[in-house]
Amino acid sequence: MIEIKKNKDSSYVFYLKSNSGNTLLDSIAFDSKDAVHKTVAQLRATPKKPLSYERKTNHSGKFQFNVKDAQGNVIGNSQLYGSEAGMENGIKNLKRSIASLVF
Repeated sequence: MIEIKKNKDSSYVFYLKSNSGNTLLDSIAFDSKDAVHKTVAQLRATPKKPLSYERKTNHSGKFQFNVKDAQGNVIGNSQLYGSEAGMENGIKNLKRSIASLVF
């Protein structure tokens, strides 16, 4: 499920949520709602491109991943995970959710 919100500064963000309502991906801010819709439409190709997922570890040792578009720009980030296995499971869940999106 995709949720699109307008921020106080007139930018737009989207949240990709699981069927249970957990947020799997928080997007970056976009200038227009049209830009959000174009990016969301591109998400369907993302699970087939393993380089679209950038795995990271923060200074506290927590794991996180970013999702990048075809040009290599970050379009969203995951929550923080306590383990690398948890992060990998988060990527799998995100791929499944993206594959089941209806546009």
